[in-house]
Amino acid sequence: MSSVFKGQTGPMRRAIAAGPRRRAILVTALCVALGFVVIRRADATDTGAADWTLEKCRRYRDAAQEALQRFGSTGLSDGFLSRHQAFLDRDCTDPRDVCPRSPEELAFADRLIIRAMNAGTASTFPPFGCRN
Repeated sequence: MSSVFKGQTGPMRRAIAAGPRRRAILVTALCVALGFVVIRRADATDTGAADWTLEKCRRYRDAAQEALQRFGSTGLSDGFLSRHQAFLDRDCTDPRDVCPRSPEELAFADRLIIRAMNAGTASTFPPFGCRN
């Protein structure tokens, strides 16, 4: 036997000796195994992202409740409040269609954007946006 086999025993020696077909099968099996590792890692990352979205929503919800308690709802229309509550009820998912129209609604939205950023969310996380 050649020097390639020195120190090799068992399945590895048989795989090397078996030729290209056996090596191709072993390489394919290795690739499949590594693929499972990558997929599991991606699943864990997706779960982490979902957990962070829920945490951001919790922080935002707390900031919204605090702002309403501190500043009240005077000047905030029923439509504005109901769309905002619907956003919270959806765990802060789209659509982001809470449109501040009055000066009080705009001030409320400004406060919540600043509070959301202070809580570690992006300024684009709150639901404020006007389609028209």
